Amino acid sequence: MDYIASDQEFSGCIFCPGEDRSEDASRLILYVDDKVVVLMNRYPYVNGHILVAPRRHEADLSALRDGELLALMSMVRRITEILRAEIRPEGFNIGMNLGRVAGAGIEDHAHFHVVPRWNGDTNFMTVLGEVRVIPEHIEETYRRLLPYFTDKNGLKER
Repeated sequence: MDYIASDQEFSGCIFCPGEDRSEDASRLILYVDDKVVVLMNRYPYVNGHILVAPRRHEADLSALRDGELLALMSMVRRITEILRAEIRPEGFNIGMNLGRVAGAGIEDHAHFHVVPRWNGDTNFMTVLGEVRVIPEHIEETYRRLLPYFTDKNGLKER
């Protein structure tokens, strides 16, 4: 409802964090280092839907360096561990949509979707009207996940 009622638009790429970290919480950014950016999907399919992107603005995997690819996959693995610990999904959908025809909503900055799944987590609402029913407010899920991305939990930057 906050989104529908708001007249604010974010200009720029949601995956490019810039230098100012003061907007991280409002942008749902959980983690930033020199290779990756981790943020929550503002329009999730289910609670805990997380996006992982290379820090460098690139549209395709072939443009990324080996170290960036390793950092992305390592972070995807870490996120599955975090989500298992905090929200206890029964499985995951993990993937990328490269190009508009493949379903990319933002096609000029490659990114992974890490989507926790539970048996029966979808219902007729999506079929009838592209409506999603999310049981926990996204800001509460952000608050619960953020501590996992701090120094004491093995991740160094934000």
